[in-house]
Amino acid sequence: MKILITGICGFLGQWIAKGLLEQFDGLDVIGFDNLSRPGSQFNRSSIDQTGIQFHHGDLRVASDLDALPRTDWVIDCAADASVLAGTKVRDGTSPMATPKQLLENNLIGTLHLLEYCRRHHSGLILISTSRVYSTAKIASVPLAASHSAFKLDFTKHLPAGVSDRGIDETFSTDPPLSIYGATKRSSEIMAQEYALAFEFPLRINRCGVLAGAGQLGRADQGIFAFWIHSHCRRRPLQYIGFGGRGLQVRDCLHPRDVTALVRKQILAGDDQNRPVIANVSGGSESARSLFEVTKWCDSKFGNHEIGSSHESRPYDVPWLVLDSNRARDAWNWSPSLATEEILGEIADHAIEHPDWLQRT
Repeated sequence: MKILITGICGFLGQWIAKGLLEQFDGLDVIGFDNLSRPGSQFNRSSIDQTGIQFHHGDLRVASDLDALPRTDWVIDCAADASVLAGTKVRDGTSPMATPKQLLENNLIGTLHLLEYCRRHHSGLILISTSRVYSTAKIASVPLAASHSAFKLDFTKHLPAGVSDRGIDETFSTDPPLSIYGATKRSSEIMAQEYALAFEFPLRINRCGVLAGAGQLGRADQGIFAFWIHSHCRRRPLQYIGFGGRGLQVRDCLHPRDVTALVRKQILAGDDQNRPVIANVSGGSESARSLFEVTKWCDSKFGNHEIGSSHESRPYDVPWLVLDSNRARDAWNWSPSLATEEILGEIADHAIEHPDWLQRT
């Protein structure tokens, strides 16, 4: 079997590549990446040691894909994955992708990849995101604030698609989403249309927050890794918005568990009884607030003062936890790594790599 992994030098891409090589005998993996992300060169070195055939190319350039051989499956991990992309300037100095660049990366790149799948009849596993769900509807979910985290307020009516397990796949995807979320939702729609029209297998995995050692963490992406590395190094941190107390909550998932699901999806092939779209997350059991992560870091590294800002940013949400029961039921899949294990792995990496944030 031959598999193409786009974005292979990213955090998830390299984990999936190495994991599948361990789990499939005789697997031939082709890696594809434009190496635009700071830190991706470190993963390139690691990928080269596995014997994976690496292609330096860009999904925005259709001819770069034309040079690739046919593969049985494509796993698309390539994207500009920041919800702030296309909207503003990071840190006031380093420019974010413009809206056009974001569309080219996340949507035009997907269309070129769909053409590849059409030509070669390759199955596609599209890595999507929780941010395809409506930002406005998420913000309207009734919450109650404890001293440490926002929680669902069960004394009030919960919107359709929300339960104590989190947000399921029936939750609204109506705009506004964010420009980033719109590119990913558009990619999902086009992938479904292509798969139906040209009869190739498709799975869409809407992932929650990924976290683990070696993640190229930023404040707008990879928040668990960014927070732990920053706390360990005593770098300035602040809670932004929602009262400036750090009560906002997200779920947490290790890429090893995504890899386990991807393996099951490949083995199932084009089984029509399995869902095309599924949430993939650690669920409510994994969810933690920034305040709770800070207290965990305080116990690990010693207390560190966190600043507070009441700034309101357009795409921030106070609570976003995915219900991944559909994936559990359809694929007999569940996360194997608890949040504390994931945080501990990141902390150990932060101690061993004191210059990680500067390098990446």
